[in-house]
Amino acid sequence: MKNNTILQYFHWYSNADGNLWNEIAKDAANLAKTGITAVWLPPAFKANDGNVSTGYDVYDIYDLGEFDQKGTVRTKYGTKDEYIACVKSLQQQSIAVYVDIVLNHKAGGDETEVVHAKKVNENNRLQEISEPIEIEAFTIFNFSGRQNNYSDFKWNHQHFTGVDFDNRTGETGVYSILNDAGESWEDMIDDEKGNYDYLMYSDVEFRNPEVREELNKWGDWYRDTVHFDGVRLDAVKHIPPYFYNDWLNHMRAAGKPKLFAVGEYWAPGDLSLLQKYIVATERKMSLFDSCLQKNFHEASNAGSDYDMTTIFNDTLTVTDPLLSVTVVDNHDTQPLQSLEAPVEAWFKPIAYALILLREAGYPCVFYPDMVGTNYKGPGNDGNEYEIHLPACEHIHELLKARENIAYGEQHDYLDHNNCIGWTREGSDEMEKSSCAILLSNGDEGEKKMYVGKKHTGKIYTDLLKLCEQEIQIDENGEAVFYCTAGSVSVWALKN
Repeated sequence: MKNNTILQYFHWYSNADGNLWNEIAKDAANLAKTGITAVWLPPAFKANDGNVSTGYDVYDIYDLGEFDQKGTVRTKYGTKDEYIACVKSLQQQSIAVYVDIVLNHKAGGDETEVVHAKKVNENNRLQEISEPIEIEAFTIFNFSGRQNNYSDFKWNHQHFTGVDFDNRTGETGVYSILNDAGESWEDMIDDEKGNYDYLMYSDVEFRNPEVREELNKWGDWYRDTVHFDGVRLDAVKHIPPYFYNDWLNHMRAAGKPKLFAVGEYWAPGDLSLLQKYIVATERKMSLFDSCLQKNFHEASNAGSDYDMTTIFNDTLTVTDPLLSVTVVDNHDTQPLQSLEAPVEAWFKPIAYALILLREAGYPCVFYPDMVGTNYKGPGNDGNEYEIHLPACEHIHELLKARENIAYGEQHDYLDHNNCIGWTREGSDEMEKSSCAILLSNGDEGEKKMYVGKKHTGKIYTDLLKLCEQEIQIDENGEAVFYCTAGSVSVWALKN
């Protein structure tokens, strides 16, 4: 069985010209040749910012670019028909499609209503800073442009736990809505900000059975309309675990028993939170290894001062590899985003080798690392910046190496502060599928490593062509392998 690899085929600043679905469809055959086996698509729903929104300010989950709402028919990425055609094009190339699910909140309410609420401290949502007051909140969602197509469900304040704006006074803040489902926030895994149920916009109230029933019906409609293979679940950190336990059970029982799911619980440096969430969700979903991404970010900035023997310390990839989806960067960590933590360009080939060529984890490649990109935008300081992200050097060779030679028993040599390596003995089912990887974040390095006695006498060369030597495996199945300074070499059977 060949290795699987996800591609996140978008970033925060992807072009807003409505052509993404068509571009991906045209690229499907090439992606398959590159070794991509699954594509994560951006949120396909109509968002508050119309046809320029990345999609996380979701307005109408039933509008996939079909109805004239928020000043546009298409979304940032195209129309509903183009979206469905894109999915089919990928699947025809045996590429699985993972769709982005955004259910934590809704943005861009159609009308206001007067609701009772308490204003709370934004940094400690358990601290109330007002008595119950009346506010005018945008909690009416009637989707008049859709005219009850697919669903006649209308949202109001009974379906939300909180909002961030009082239209009566023009004040922003965090307001806890007092509704029939409860007068407090829902319980979350950690205590960040006292309680981090509320993230943004109109926060969905999952305790209301009407909400859960509607989202189950929508899930059925979305599955049967698009025929996706898996889901990326946005902002699960802010959603009670019981909801996705029930929702995933429903989706899998209703026709998708092997539906893949990965949740975005972003907790860099706090492995215990990821582990607690996995327990709470009964191992029903994978999680992105935000702890490993943090290690990559720090290592890329520290240079040779970073101890490479610790690169996998306190990561989900080590403690629960079957549920770890590994990333080097994504749309939230890229420059100018609120969770900005980019991996420096020199370290990216090293980081990708660490997620693509080892046994543990399910790697996800970030599209800008495949092709490079340029964009402009405001930073967290309010100033405008122009960003250039070059394509990751050797990314295509590393992807082909994952597809063809990263198999078999793994032997680790994570034994030097600056120079580490590992080998894969290869699979009997795949000819020439063994490899040896050596990398350094400092000076050039060398290390004797074991690739297996069955390879005695065979010649290995560096696929990345950074080292020119030809290396012969000795009678013990070992050889000394090399890498240049601040780089990675991938040694494989010659030719």
